[in-house]
Amino acid sequence: MSSLAREVAIAELRDRISALEGGIAKRKVCLPFGVPEIDSMLPGGGLASGSIHEFAGGGSGTVDGAAPALFVAGVAARTQGPVVWCLTRPDLFAPALAQVGLHTERIIFVESDAEDDVLSNMEEALAYGGIGAVVGEVVRLPMTTSRRLQLAAERSGTIGLIVRRWRRQTEASDFGNPTASMTRWRVSVLRSEELPVPGVGQPRWLLELMRSRAGECAEFQVRACDDKGFLSISIAEVEQSCLIAGRARPYGS
Repeated sequence: MSSLAREVAIAELRDRISALEGGIAKRKVCLPFGVPEIDSMLPGGGLASGSIHEFAGGGSGTVDGAAPALFVAGVAARTQGPVVWCLTRPDLFAPALAQVGLHTERIIFVESDAEDDVLSNMEEALAYGGIGAVVGEVVRLPMTTSRRLQLAAERSGTIGLIVRRWRRQTEASDFGNPTASMTRWRVSVLRSEELPVPGVGQPRWLLELMRSRAGECAEFQVRACDDKGFLSISIAEVEQSCLIAGRARPYGS
């Protein structure tokens, strides 16, 4: 087979696959964090739109459970258009969401009695398109369901953000089961940055990238999202990196 015939055959095969998927495959668009240390670890330089991503707290209790929700709210704040938030427990604190850039006038809350309905509502919202982000709060995410969500996101190009919330600590083991998510994150609360005067410093998180399809795992100490939804590397991590670099210089000289 000549090179020209091979190219024609490959083009025809791509068209057939696209038709089977329900339309022309959309080019992956990524939503960068604006932090080079994080974006460089993600294929495409950010969170891929047209995909689903998982987030969970690093420990037990309300504090660690709130951190991934605020992280997700910061991500959603940097998208364009309305945000659909599917949940079973209406316990989100609106002022906290506004602090990370996601104001309630942009949010469409969809409350359900069962988690199966949350996942169904997510799939419908992802398939609808024209939405900035679709957020869902669930305990469990079965592989088959995650594939359906991923396919719906791929068709519309909408980003899906799944917050894994545990009612009891024993349920956290489900977070280790495989899913079709593009990335998986764990967010833990760290001690706030110290101020030169008495007061409450800026919140900090330990951000763990536990899974990245076609990428590597990593962890970062970051300042919590600002009022535009953007993160920044924590001063503590910068100082630690400088200290390591300072110690390394004598050996490299």
